[in-house]
Amino acid sequence: MNKIKYELVCVVALLLSACSTPAIRPGSSTNNGSGTTVLPNGDTSEPATAPLVTPPPAEPIPGAATKTYSLNAASSALIEQAHQQLASKNFMMAASTIERALRIEPNNPLLWIEYAQERLNEQNYFQAESMARKALLLASGDPRIQSSAWRMIANSLRAQNKTVEAQQADVKADTLLPQ
Repeated sequence: MNKIKYELVCVVALLLSACSTPAIRPGSSTNNGSGTTVLPNGDTSEPATAPLVTPPPAEPIPGAATKTYSLNAASSALIEQAHQQLASKNFMMAASTIERALRIEPNNPLLWIEYAQERLNEQNYFQAESMARKALLLASGDPRIQSSAWRMIANSLRAQNKTVEAQQADVKADTLLPQ
């Protein structure tokens, strides 16, 4: 019962924080070439031990108005540190490090996806789904990040044995960015 109350409090806090964050204005992304784009690999095997990865940038969809997100230097360094902490299975420290990065860039969907991946790795599937949904809300205009968020939602749902919902999330991810 206490775990359910804790998760409910976490969800309410997440929703309240989402309400208080300002909207992202078109053209306000930080794509200055100095940041690193970090996306989870979408691998559904062994979600509890799946590492956080940085894949090569995807090609934009022709004709689509896209926006790109990247991490600033400080956030990028913190994410590298979180990856090292995650590799040593120090989930609490990895979460804390990602939270520090989120204090620097609270509206960066890449960081919310990283946070979702960390929660997925520690087998906190409900929070992983919530973090991925927050990333989805912030990723307007970037189908690559939206697709990645939908994949994370699918992985979280699959880990919760919600197979039908996970398949629907995979379809949404494929619609945004076909593999």
